Amino acid sequence: MSIGRLSEHERRILAEVERELCRDHRLDRALRTFRPGPGPGLARLASYRPRALTVALLCALAVTLMVTGIVTSEPGAIWAFAAVWPVTLFAVFRLLCRWTEG
Repeated sequence: MSIGRLSEHERRILAEVERELCRDHRLDRALRTFRPGPGPGLARLASYRPRALTVALLCALAVTLMVTGIVTSEPGAIWAFAAVWPVTLFAVFRLLCRWTEG
């Protein structure tokens, strides 16, 4: 949008908003140090807070896949267990950390 299209009143309001934004030091620092990452990043993963029901369902799924893999020796069941098990361990760990925080 071109500033030439704004009325005098709108230009004054815009100038006042810009002055107020320039005075905000926290905003200025945040904008100077802001570096968008390629993805969600480790901070978002570390802040994951699973619920007890989610962890219980993951544990039940992992145990079911483990038993199925042992009994049938199907590669699909074994690979599914291999994919679910680390996620389950991480969720259990995060839940235990949350419970022991406070």
